Amino acid sequence: MATIIYPSPIFGPVKSRRLGISLGINLMPADGKVCTFDCIYCECGLNADFRPSLPRPTREEVSRGLERKLQEMRAEGVVPDVLTFAGNGEPTAHPHFAEIIDDTLRLRDSYCPEAKVSVLSNGTMIGRKQVHEALMRVDNNIQKLDTVDPLYINKVDRPVGNYDVKQVIENLKAFHGHVIIQTMFMQGENGVDNTGEEYITPWLAAVKKIQPQGVMVYTVDRETPVAGLLKASHEQLDAIRERVVALGFSCSASY
Repeated sequence: MATIIYPSPIFGPVKSRRLGISLGINLMPADGKVCTFDCIYCECGLNADFRPSLPRPTREEVSRGLERKLQEMRAEGVVPDVLTFAGNGEPTAHPHFAEIIDDTLRLRDSYCPEAKVSVLSNGTMIGRKQVHEALMRVDNNIQKLDTVDPLYINKVDRPVGNYDVKQVIENLKAFHGHVIIQTMFMQGENGVDNTGEEYITPWLAAVKKIQPQGVMVYTVDRETPVAGLLKASHEQLDAIRERVVALGFSCSASY
């Protein structure tokens, strides 16, 4: 089982399939995973297998680390396309997420004003006022919505706490379009398959209800911690993308 545990608080830059040259910001410990989901396809592995011993980085450590890296990149003549909050778990779970966003926007404006600030999130914390307001300030507020089926969510995304997908959709609507929906489509064993019509039709209805600025559909790209998971085909992703576009939303597909 190949897994990736990212350095903290800054890693990369890396070449992202969807975002370009991405400098990563990891708000979780450097030696393990802390997440409000426990997805069976997560490249960082399962929560129980990578319990950290280190604390989360502080707001000050994130700010100092980011400034050092941006100074280094500028000296090398490299400019990131995006500063991406990702890494070893859910970034919005950091207790000082909102303040860290403010620091990041300030440093971005100073060192690489053309770069976008992106947050990859699973949506579990977006009902919190400070998190919502912070996400409204970033360029790319990218929120996971793999399905609207609770059984599939519990089987695949495996929320650690209470997760009400209907409430999450309402919280996504509350961004009033300032949100990008990201969905993992895949197939596998034991009923793991959200590529069928019984999943796609209600998911499309949710997308229409949320009215996002865009949608990203993608599939498995790396080895997964749970065996037997398979990519959705190019044809399946293309067909889903076309249906999203037909609803009036931009949509990218990553294979």
